[in-house]
Parts: sequence; structure tokens; C-alpha cells
Amino acid sequence: MKTHRLARVAEVVREVASETVLFQLQDPRIKNVTITRAEVSADLQHAKVFVSIMGTEKEQDLCMHGLRHSAGFVQSKLGGRLKTRFTPSIRFVKDEGVKRSLEVTRLINEALAQAGADEQARAAETAVDAGAAAVEEPEEA
Repeated sequence: MKTHRLARVAEVVREVASETVLFQLQDPRIKNVTITRAEVSADLQHAKVFVSIMGTEKEQDLCMHGLRHSAGFVQSKLGGRLKTRFTPSIRFVKDEGVKRSLEVTRLINEALAQAGADEQARAAETAVDAGAAAVEEPEEA
């Protein structure tokens, strides 16, 4: 199957899943959820919907349980939107990419702050050395 068709179907899966989760699910366990992307198998039988969930680990687990429970409802909404022979079975997967990107950003900021502090220390040492050399010059003359 052509990759552009898979990409279009994956985009429809992502749109339907996010609209359904945002506007139609009434489950109180499902909150602070962002649908990040969707992947569809080559035969259009299975779809992975990647979600990013904010909150504590316990809240994330509870939300994932609610999402897994509501996968059939999301799949029925998808079946109404897709005009294919088979409706992909939906599986929700926690996307760790957002958490990793926040961690990498934090590490980069720490490294930049450390480099800035080291550079300031070197500049201060250079200024002290230059001041000491300036004090020594008049004595030699």
C-alpha cells in the first residue's frame, strides 16, 4: 500500500481520536490528555494512538486505563468517518517523547548555565590577573 494513503489514514485516526477524547468522552478518569500522533499498520487493521498525559504517575495510569476502556467507542467513531473495508482496532500508547524532550531541554539549560558560570569565573580571573599586571608595571618603571 502506498505510504501517502497510510499517512492520510493515520491523520484521520489522530483527528477522530482527539475530537472524541476532547469532546465526547464523559469518563472522569480521562483528563489532561493530548493526542500526539497515530500510526497505522500497512494492512489498515491496527492503529496505535500515542497520547501524552500530564500529571502524576498514578493519574497517568488511571487515565491510560480509562483510554483503554474507551477504545471501542473511539473505534466506532472512527468507523463512521473512514470509508474502508475494515476499521482499524485502536490501541492507546503513552508517548514518552514529550517527557524526554522536557528532560533534554532541562539538561541543556543546566549545561548552558554551568558554561556561563565557568565563563564568568574565567573572565573574573582574567580581570584579576590584568589588574595585578597593571599594578606591577609602574613598580618596574
